[in-house]
Amino acid sequence: QVQLVESGGGLVQPGGSLRLSCAASGFTISTTVMNWHRQAPGKERELVAAITPGGTTGYADSVKGRFTISRDNAKNTVYLQMNSLKAEDTAVYYCRAERRPLYYWGQGTQVTVSS
Repeated sequence: QVQLVESGGGLVQPGGSLRLSCAASGFTISTTVMNWHRQAPGKERELVAAITPGGTTGYADSVKGRFTISRDNAKNTVYLQMNSLKAEDTAVYYCRAERRPLYYWGQGTQVTVSS
């Protein structure tokens, strides 16, 4: 059974940092395209970052240079390091596994950037 469990969200001041974790079970992340998405209130869900099995990463323009996606294959966990956080980064962050034709989502973790 495929399962994704996010953690690490919380309240942080502008300019601060957080590291989100996505613990996967039921499959191997090293052979799977893994993504982080986010959804702010009243907005559509958007892709934030992705990492391929080969280790290639990609980022939305809004987070490029501030966020870093990585994975620990031994722990079967994907991370999103978020630095220099801004108020507009406030959203629920979701982990997604692409196992085409299926996609699996975690339950999400809230990130709030506010002073």
